[in-house]
Amino acid sequence: MQGKQRTILILVLGSLTAVGPFSIDMYLPGFPAIARDLQTDIAQVALSLTSYFIGISIGQLAYGPLLDRYGRRKPLIAGLLIYIAAAIGCGLSPTIPWLVAQRFLLALGGSVGIVAARAIVRDLFPVREVAKIFSTLMLVMSVSPIIAPSLGAFVADSFSWRYIFVILAAIAALVLIAVVRFLPKSRPPDHSVSLRPLSMARRYLDVFKEPTFVVYGLASAAASAGLFAYISDSPFVFMKLFGLSEQGYGVVFSMSACGVIGGTQVNRLWLRARTSREIAMTSVVIQCVVAVLLIAGVLAGAGSVVAIVMLFCYLAGIGFISPNTTALAIEPFASHAGTASALLGGIQMTAGALASALVSWFHDGTALPMAAALLLSSMVSLGLQLAHRARQRQDTQTG
Repeated sequence: MQGKQRTILILVLGSLTAVGPFSIDMYLPGFPAIARDLQTDIAQVALSLTSYFIGISIGQLAYGPLLDRYGRRKPLIAGLLIYIAAAIGCGLSPTIPWLVAQRFLLALGGSVGIVAARAIVRDLFPVREVAKIFSTLMLVMSVSPIIAPSLGAFVADSFSWRYIFVILAAIAALVLIAVVRFLPKSRPPDHSVSLRPLSMARRYLDVFKEPTFVVYGLASAAASAGLFAYISDSPFVFMKLFGLSEQGYGVVFSMSACGVIGGTQVNRLWLRARTSREIAMTSVVIQCVVAVLLIAGVLAGAGSVVAIVMLFCYLAGIGFISPNTTALAIEPFASHAGTASALLGGIQMTAGALASALVSWFHDGTALPMAAALLLSSMVSLGLQLAHRARQRQDTQTG
C-alpha cells in the first residue's frame, strides 16, 4: 500500500471511529440546556447517554456477521444513513423519551463505523502492525473529545442544543461521502456466513472460546468502562460540583482527552522496544495507582485542579491499554475479523453502559462514585492480565 493511499485510508477509518465519540462528547455540554428545554433534570437527560451505550452494544453485535457476509462497504453505507436520519430525529425531539429513543437509533447506525474500521485494519495490515495502526486511529479519533465539547458548548450557548444534532448529521454525511469515494474493498462478501440467530450465536460463541480473546477482550472492556464512567459523570463533577461553566467544562474535557492522545502516540514509540502484552500490563498497574490517589484526593476534599491532573493521568493510561488489548484480542482471527471485532465492541460498550449506570445508581453528590468506578475498572483489567500471565507460566513449566 502506497504512502498516500495508506494516509487516506487511515483518515477515513479514523473518521469512522470518531463518529461514535463525537455523538457523545459534543452533546455533553448541552445537558443543562436540554434539561431546561424539555422541562426535566440532568439525571433524566443522562438516560439518553445510557440508551446510546445500549444501542451501540447491540448494533455492533448485529453488524459483525453483516460485514462478514456482505463485505465492508454496503453495511457501512446503510449504517451511516440510519445515523443521519436518527441525528435529525434527535434534533427534533419534543420530549425526553423521544430523545432517549432517537439516541438509541443513532447508536445503532453509528456503531457500524467502529466494527468496520477494526475489521478493515485486520484485513489490510500485517498482524505486527495492527497495534500501531490502532494507535494512529486513536490519534484521529481523539480529535473528537478535543473539538466536540467546546463546539457543543458554543452551539448550545449561541444557538440551541438542537443544532448540535444537525452538525452531527452533517459530519456523518461527509464521512459517508469519504467511504463511497476512498474506501477500498478489503474483503469480498462471504455468503456462507449465515444470518440466522442461532448460527450467529454459535459464531460469537466460537470467538469467545479463544482464551486470548477472553482475556484481552475483557481487559479492553474494563478500560472502556473506566472511560465511560468518567464521561457519564464528568458533567456533574465539573459543572455542578466544581462550578465550571459549559465553556469551562469543554476546555477541561479537551485537556483530559489530550491524555489519551499522548498515551496513544507514546505507545507507538514504546512498541519498538516492548510487546503489546508488556505495555498493557505496565500501564494498568500505573492506572491503579492513579485511581487510588484520585480516591484519596476526593476523600480529602481536594479541589478541581487535583481531579483534573489525576484524570489526565488515568486517561493517558487508556491511550496505552486500549490499542494493545484490542490488537491482542482480535489477533487470532483472520477469516472472521468482522465477527470478532463486533463481539469485542459489544463487550466494550456493554461495560461502558454498566459503568455509567452504576455511577448514576450510586450517585451521592460527590465525585467518589466516579473515582471508585475508575479504580474497579483498572483492578479488573489487572486481575485478568495477571491471571493470564500466571497460566502461561504454568503451561510453560508443565510443557
